Amino acid sequence: MTVHAQAAPAKVPAVRLKITEIFHSIQGEGLTAGVPTVFVRLTGCPLRCSYCDTAYAFTGGEYVELPAILSRVAAFATSHVTVTGGEPLAQAGCLELLSALCDAGHQVSLETSGALDVAPVDRRVVRVLDLKTPSSGECARNLYANLDLLQSGDQVKFVLTDRADYDWAVETARRYDIASRACVLFSPAFGLLDAATLADWMLADRLPFRLQLQLHKLLWGEVPGR
Repeated sequence: MTVHAQAAPAKVPAVRLKITEIFHSIQGEGLTAGVPTVFVRLTGCPLRCSYCDTAYAFTGGEYVELPAILSRVAAFATSHVTVTGGEPLAQAGCLELLSALCDAGHQVSLETSGALDVAPVDRRVVRVLDLKTPSSGECARNLYANLDLLQSGDQVKFVLTDRADYDWAVETARRYDIASRACVLFSPAFGLLDAATLADWMLADRLPFRLQLQLHKLLWGEVPGR
């Protein structure tokens, strides 16, 4: 009787992502502002917003396999983790990273432009959608179907540079009734719109939204990795 050797199972390629930086800082934005957080910044972004403050993450970076990323995050012994970019969802492995971080017991948030579909994102992840305003030059890229996927705890951010952005953001938030599904954050573009002016506009219009300042920039300025 002839015995045929069984073929070895195909090796599954390891999940790896291109990483710009992994660092420990204070969360500067959103509902957990002020909370110590580990940031995993993925490399690459298909958008080119006029006010982008992380253009250094468009290129470069290094490929890191998923277990090594989890190990580097765990070394900081911090429960909160934010996956950001660039645009993190531009990398297919981001979905597995998010789920793996949740499985490891972290409280995970995703900072995304909202231009890419968030439907596949693990439901345990807090999604922070950055809807692009007219002055960004990328307003046409907003995927408004994402708003139908919002759940309790999610956040929608508008970065504003002027009154035209503000008026557009107010109208958009009201048209889609975003505040009934998620926290709405109005953030002045750093160095472009005075925060007190934005606060005055919001108070005058009795908006049920939240003014957001970038706490990390108030502490350390525009320093990468902070």
